[in-house]
Amino acid sequence: MFEIVLSDLLAGSVERRGDHVAIVDGPAQVTYAELGKRVEQAAAWLLSRGIRRGDRVGVHLMKSAEEVVAMFAAWRIGAVMVQINYQWTAAQLDYVLRDCDVKALFIDARPAVALATGDMPATLEHICVKGKAPEHAKFVSWSTLPPAANVPPAPGIDTDLAALLYTSGSTGKPKGVMLTHLNLIAGARSVGKYVDARASDRLLSLLPFSFDYGLNQLMQMVLVGGTVVLQKVMMPAEIAKALATQNITGFAAVPPVWIPLTQYLIEKPTAFPSLRYITNSGGKIPPSTLELMPRAYGSAKIFLMYGLTEAFRSTYLPPELFATKMGSMGKAIPNVETYIIKDDGIAGPGEQGELVHRGSLISLGYWGKPQATAEKIRVCPQLRHLIGDEKVCYSGDLVRIDEDGYYWFVSRADSMIKCSGFRISPTEVEDVVSKSGMVTHVVAYGAADDLNGQNVEVAVTSSNGHAVDEAALLAYCKQNMPHYMVPKKIHVWPDDMPRTGSGKLDRPAIVKKCLGE
Repeated sequence: MFEIVLSDLLAGSVERRGDHVAIVDGPAQVTYAELGKRVEQAAAWLLSRGIRRGDRVGVHLMKSAEEVVAMFAAWRIGAVMVQINYQWTAAQLDYVLRDCDVKALFIDARPAVALATGDMPATLEHICVKGKAPEHAKFVSWSTLPPAANVPPAPGIDTDLAALLYTSGSTGKPKGVMLTHLNLIAGARSVGKYVDARASDRLLSLLPFSFDYGLNQLMQMVLVGGTVVLQKVMMPAEIAKALATQNITGFAAVPPVWIPLTQYLIEKPTAFPSLRYITNSGGKIPPSTLELMPRAYGSAKIFLMYGLTEAFRSTYLPPELFATKMGSMGKAIPNVETYIIKDDGIAGPGEQGELVHRGSLISLGYWGKPQATAEKIRVCPQLRHLIGDEKVCYSGDLVRIDEDGYYWFVSRADSMIKCSGFRISPTEVEDVVSKSGMVTHVVAYGAADDLNGQNVEVAVTSSNGHAVDEAALLAYCKQNMPHYMVPKKIHVWPDDMPRTGSGKLDRPAIVKKCLGE
């Protein structure tokens, strides 16, 4: 079957793999045939409410089979699925609903109550609640939807807008990244190719579907007819249990998950006989954790990846190079080209510049923000001799290329610390501090200073519950860093550091609090 729009992915697996389990949601197992029926039911309801191609359909649900159904129901009728992270506040939900004029919404019972008693956007006309619905004309309970009905073939082509994924908004108002059907299908095919996605796979889904990394896991499995096992608890012991007991073959996570999980598995070794591979994206794993990962995860292949929501996935490091290129971002994924751009051209071995991304995974930009879109996705003069005026996605990340052509993350272009004439990468500071073994998480940043311009400071959390010995940590830094990199202040975070909706450390919020802003 030739997949043009996302509903085609599901239709193909329903046809080929109808009896196979698509979703494991706690004790419940949903086959592809059952998933297809439930999608038809929800899609028929949307059509009956007047929702049509291009309308925005919000999904604000806790990780569940219903969340998957709601997303595919929107795509089934050619609507635009708007993923709103379940952990977001009522104010953030309200912002998104108004920002893109959501017309229909699938929502859990708890936030539904707050929505019903507040000032709802006028454009929001129909709300389907998982659980008991408030007594309000716009609300219905999912359990009362009529049985599945015949739904006309899904309209549209692959360049149609399929989804809006909103950024966390930690540096301002959230921005809705506009993804097409082509973006999401091409992403599933590309990543599925290098991880060797199989119909027999069982992927543990911990990351939210509002995060492109988490959504791609789901798309990979629906593409090949594999199984997604929903994991709702982020505690290391619970993740380890699920990996072992659910016969998980693939698992994706971000550094704030890998760091404590790897520590846990070193202290309490656990066998994962079914685990074929694990993947990281959303940030750089500290070297101290990378070194432990082969011991913690046995024979599982380790894929280190890099990407950005505006262009999904850009690079990956083949697992066979994990030991010799430990920490590298790798090279471009299949069907993508990446370049490291300097002011005067393309960077060569040993040089650094900003990573730019070319290919069919580049999004349409930001909903309702043409200026921000034009800043992120634009023509690259340094590449004009190769690709003409084709637009590329500027990552905003400084990257170094080594003698073998592999990429190494340096820093966000706008977060370099400038101290006494030196340009310092926060990542480099974080790597050294992490190697001390005295902390679990570390965030380095620059604090304004009249004499030096900026001073290096770090925020850290304790390791294994032990109090941070600031004097010992500072002594370690002085022994292992040049003088200009040594932190002038160490802020010990009292508990877990805040995270974004995608599970990454909320660096702007952490820095802002440390600076007293």
